Amino acid sequence: MASSYIGVTNHLARRMSEHQAGKVEGFSKKYYVEHLVCFEEFSYIDQAIAREKVLKRWKRAWKIELIEGVNPQWDDLTPRLNQLL
Repeated sequence: MASSYIGVTNHLARRMSEHQAGKVEGFSKKYYVEHLVCFEEFSYIDQAIAREKVLKRWKRAWKIELIEGVNPQWDDLTPRLNQLL
């Protein structure tokens, strides 16, 4: 069973490092959010925040469909962040 954490950051590689080190209090630390399976990029913070609000209202099944549309194997994308961004 996987947890679905949704958040906004201006530096995804740094944020994932913080999550994996257990430095981020709250949901991600409580539920051991350590793998990145999907992300979206935005040019403007207001766009990212608006998308975050939409996704947080989604049903779990819709989130799973989104993830599997871009990452069917649920591979951890963290090791490839520097290549992807």
